[in-house]
Amino acid sequence: MLSAILFDLDGTLVNTDPLHFAIWQDLLTQFKLDIDRNFYQQHISGRTNAEILQDILPQLSFQEASQFALDKEIRFRELAQELQPMPGLERMLAWIETNNLKTAVVTNAPRDNAIHMLDVLQLSSVFPLVILAEDAPPGKPDPAPYQLALSRLNVESKEAIAFEDSASGIRAAVGAGIFTIGVASTHPPESLVEAGATMVIKDFTSDNLWQFIERKISIAEVRTGFLKGGNGSAHNPSARKTFGSRCANRSQKR
Repeated sequence: MLSAILFDLDGTLVNTDPLHFAIWQDLLTQFKLDIDRNFYQQHISGRTNAEILQDILPQLSFQEASQFALDKEIRFRELAQELQPMPGLERMLAWIETNNLKTAVVTNAPRDNAIHMLDVLQLSSVFPLVILAEDAPPGKPDPAPYQLALSRLNVESKEAIAFEDSASGIRAAVGAGIFTIGVASTHPPESLVEAGATMVIKDFTSDNLWQFIERKISIAEVRTGFLKGGNGSAHNPSARKTFGSRCANRSQKR
């Protein structure tokens, strides 16, 4: 039975990778590194700053690497002031609430970045549970962050679905035993499948996604007798209205 939907943040709830790429590309020129999109996807996307810098700038001391990461993320937050949610996300979140599912964000993003992005997207109240790499070291691709999210939500891995856009995140979710859907916003679909994604979508408007989750819920309803007069939230108009109002408010404020 489906009980929870878990989301990565960068590249999944919002496509911030073009911005991150541009900032990394600019900052690394001082070290005579001229990176392209392929380098970014292989060495940077989906990883923690500590892991990235140890890999591509091993000559930096711990203090220098920490300062570089701090400066990079300050630059990101300065530039990330008008973020737009991934296409179809509001429909997905309304569907989650309608079906009374639990949810959480599981991200390698630094705490200040995660708070900033969710605030700009006006999703802070939608995701009261945010699991960061620092909450469950060493972060993705280790399954620890997803295992912690499952524990906090009090659900088993077989009851959850995870959405991830990077190989690192997919390996973490799959390693935690979660059915994982790849979001091909930043990486080729084949690389997401290779990492372990069971299916891949372009974004949350994809027909194959909605066919899959509606079928999954329908099966669960039959098994629990939901269609025989149960009180599940899928038949609760007030739940749909409550979230729909929030979505409308977000649209009006942009």
